[in-house]
Amino acid sequence: MTALIRKDSRVAEMLDWLEGPWTARRPASSPMRVEDYLRDGTYLVRAELPGLDPEHDIDVTVSRGVLTIHAERHDEPAGRQHSEFRYGTFSHSVTLPPGADEQQIDAVYSHGILEVAVHLADQSARPAARTIPVQQDQHIKPS
Repeated sequence: MTALIRKDSRVAEMLDWLEGPWTARRPASSPMRVEDYLRDGTYLVRAELPGLDPEHDIDVTVSRGVLTIHAERHDEPAGRQHSEFRYGTFSHSVTLPPGADEQQIDAVYSHGILEVAVHLADQSARPAARTIPVQQDQHIKPS
């Protein structure tokens, strides 16, 4: 199966697995945790974004076959003794699969999970591939 997700940073993703003390002070712009899959003619992208207000903190955009999820968690340090939360800007982009309809995209945020559904055009409605014959020793004459 081909990978559908284009990662922003493989190094930051590897550091997430380590969760050691040396990763605690790294920049807050690490990629969010994302999964994607195809189901019933729909491409689904799910992102873990707990504790955010979808109206103010989350933006979903699409342009030229790339879906981008941008989120921001604001730091409110008043009275805090210790925190392992990540604050700042988070962004993740995925390349949409062939047949993705950029005009039919829905996004829903529930219980800390953002789910983006991208409708895929019916692949059977597309014209079948055809073979173009290649001629030898002839020049194409303009009309």
